[in-house]
Amino acid sequence: MSDITWGLWQLLFKGVWITVQLTVYSAALAAVVAFGIGIARTHRLWIVRFLSGAYFEIFRGTSALILMFWMFFVLPMGFGWQLVPMWAAVLTLGLTYGAYGSEVVRGAIAAVPAGQREAGVALSFSPAQQLRKIVLPQAWPGMIPPFNNLLIELLKGTALVSILGVGDIAFGASLVRNATAHSAPVYTIILVMYFVLAFLLTRGMRVVERHAKAGVGQAPAARTSLRSRLSTGPAVTGAGAAAEGDAR
Repeated sequence: MSDITWGLWQLLFKGVWITVQLTVYSAALAAVVAFGIGIARTHRLWIVRFLSGAYFEIFRGTSALILMFWMFFVLPMGFGWQLVPMWAAVLTLGLTYGAYGSEVVRGAIAAVPAGQREAGVALSFSPAQQLRKIVLPQAWPGMIPPFNNLLIELLKGTALVSILGVGDIAFGASLVRNATAHSAPVYTIILVMYFVLAFLLTRGMRVVERHAKAGVGQAPAARTSLRSRLSTGPAVTGAGAAAEGDAR
């Protein structure tokens, strides 16, 4: 530990910041893909279900590392689009983990009881209105725990970008290891860094989950004033009412 100078610590802390950026950008893209593909897989038209299902199978069945290489090395040769390593990594991670997230969205939507959709039909809601006002509000709380797991996996998956030379935690650790010739302390430090980041993400997702589940299926309590309760007095029913009548 004493061999790690302040300059080397700065490399590690800069890597933490790059990892946080990668996680945020990739998670944002993955969320868009997950909801888009997940909703499309429940569409009425078979062609929409087929195309979205093909996307899901392709990105679920390919290696994220090889896809990252393809984005960075093959895409420029085929289409003339040269991506910087950072955005090649974000695109790969977002598309890959978005495919995993689409299954979470599809499963949560399918778990909403059919009676809820029938209620939307009875209210003359369009399919889009049923999805926005009835299905998604009920499906959303059930998506959060699996999304939390995917977000942690995405955080750990950002270590792949060090292969492209992106200065994340893993890349910074390799530089520090080469400078100090000590592997155990350096990799122990970055293990702790990944754990702290994962713990903070989990705490944040727990807060989101509590807010999402708050009030689900609960009717608001009726508000009655103190004056109305005093004026009406206690209700007299059943045997008490009969006894009061006999007394009169």
